[in-house]
Amino acid sequence: MRFTRMAAIAGAFALALSAAACGGDGDDSGSGSAQGIVGKASSDKKLVFGVKNDQPGLGLQTGTAYTGFDIEIAKIIAKGLGVPESGIEYKTTVSANREPFIQQGQVDVVVATYTINDERKKVVNFGGPYYIAGQDLLVPTASTITGPETLAGKKVCSVTGSTPAKRIQTDYKDAKLQQFDSYSKCVQALADGTVDAVTTDDIILAGYAAQDQYAGKFKVVGKKFSDEPYGIGVKKDDTEGCNKINEILKTAATDGSYKAAWDATLGKSGTAAPELDVTKLTNCS
Repeated sequence: MRFTRMAAIAGAFALALSAAACGGDGDDSGSGSAQGIVGKASSDKKLVFGVKNDQPGLGLQTGTAYTGFDIEIAKIIAKGLGVPESGIEYKTTVSANREPFIQQGQVDVVVATYTINDERKKVVNFGGPYYIAGQDLLVPTASTITGPETLAGKKVCSVTGSTPAKRIQTDYKDAKLQQFDSYSKCVQALADGTVDAVTTDDIILAGYAAQDQYAGKFKVVGKKFSDEPYGIGVKKDDTEGCNKINEILKTAATDGSYKAAWDATLGKSGTAAPELDVTKLTNCS
């Protein structure tokens, strides 16, 4: 009788250890691929995309709707992952919170004019680039600013945490940098005359200059002084998701969906769709 009780206790202890081990394995798998975008897309058929909401032609929110090239790219990525448009949730991001939003899990993917650089690659993983932009300047039509070399003493506005703002700080220290949390505020400051120029990527500036309320008031200087490869951000350890994004982009480059995304948005400015150079896609790590 005593032996039976001892055997039962030993058996229960073994089962407990086995359950704990299984639980540990389940937790580990949960923090691995199942927590990446491929696993979530497969299981939930839903993804949260971090996007801009104030960039005409790229990411613009009107009411509850988001439109623009980045939004179309997000739809292409979602479709490639098996997520229908009804399963996409858009969450507005600004330049300063893109990395925290990814790290904290507030968003699954960021498609938000998000320049790939070495500093950001330390904390997030990037698919892409899906577009190569270049830093430029937006100025009043009558401005004498002709490029970054003429910014000394000028008030230049950009967004806190953005690559363009950092470049002004490090490479053009004689400029007086003003920072806001959105480019729309910079453009409004330009319209009000409180800053002399706005700096960010050329295609973003062109979108603002083309808006009806600013028609004829501003011009893009047209002298790019950087290359800004736009990437698609995911969690640092989501190598599978990053590789899948690049596979989807390769397909989009050949099946017409990339060109269609451009034509429906930025193409309305009269600019022809660029070629998506898949030889420049990142090596996911």
